[in-house]
Amino acid sequence: MEILTSPGAWIAIAIGYLLGSIPFGLILTRMAGLGDVRKIGSGNIGATNVLRTGNKGLAALTLVLDALKGTAAVLIGHHIGGQYFGLAEASGLLAGLGAFFGHLFPVWLNFKGGKGVATYIGVLLGLIWPVGLIFCAIWIGIAVLTRYSSLSALLASVITPAIVLFLFDDRPAALVAAIMTVLLLWKHRSNIGRLMRGEEPKIGAAT
Repeated sequence: MEILTSPGAWIAIAIGYLLGSIPFGLILTRMAGLGDVRKIGSGNIGATNVLRTGNKGLAALTLVLDALKGTAAVLIGHHIGGQYFGLAEASGLLAGLGAFFGHLFPVWLNFKGGKGVATYIGVLLGLIWPVGLIFCAIWIGIAVLTRYSSLSALLASVITPAIVLFLFDDRPAALVAAIMTVLLLWKHRSNIGRLMRGEEPKIGAAT
């Protein structure tokens, strides 16, 4: 745990958190004149709820930007940590984790943020990009079979830490992935409840 005593580590976490806490879904819907996305559907600021405005392009852009802020955090943290503190890998990991926390708990929105799927993918793409693609492939495969978006994300996230550990032999990244998975599961607790009751809406179903 010596890494956490380094100023570079805390700078990486802070940069990641600030990037991750940018609420692109809220910003984009307001700029488009669609009002406050938190007042419709699930009240979430992520791409799935932005889609409920009927603007598919805006939802897609939200998805991309929410992912990119995770990737950007990792790359910036890696660069700053390596350039100034000799902690490139660790700083990238901490910045990515900070971005994920920022998306879930943004200070600007009273710590009520999104559910983290896109940012999780973005962090993976920054850390070990093939794992990010594997996550997406698992998500798509399960979504095609079940038509449950939430179930697809949940299963992909549960599998991901094992993929990082056993296929890529990266214990620190696997730990970060495991932490993100636990948080993602917690943020999806209402979805899990609906899935268990058979009440979760399927992809394309009216909400």
